[in-house]
Amino acid sequence: MSRKYLPTLAELIDRLSIIQLKEVFITDHKDEYAKEIKEIVHDIELILNDENIRLTGEDVRAIVVLSQMNLHIWHNESEARKGNNAGENLLLTHGLNGIRNTAKNKIQEIAGVPSN
Repeated sequence: MSRKYLPTLAELIDRLSIIQLKEVFITDHKDEYAKEIKEIVHDIELILNDENIRLTGEDVRAIVVLSQMNLHIWHNESEARKGNNAGENLLLTHGLNGIRNTAKNKIQEIAGVPSN
């Protein structure tokens, strides 16, 4: 079966993390998010199997960090939209995005693609 998405492993994992948040926090479209999650997981499994990738503890840590950064960004942007310390929350989001990108680069290294 062929991939449904063409992004890199890191982009797929990042998207999976974000869609998982949407499935939890935006329940109106839960079925759509569940379908997308299933498709992304399918593609991640294809990449891991086709490229014979074995995850290490550090790889799992990078995935966890990426997921945590996405959750923190979600909350910060939500608070900023409410007008709660918008400037501070957006600055914090900018910093968290840097950590998020570092985690994504680490995940890309799993697939043998050097980070930028």
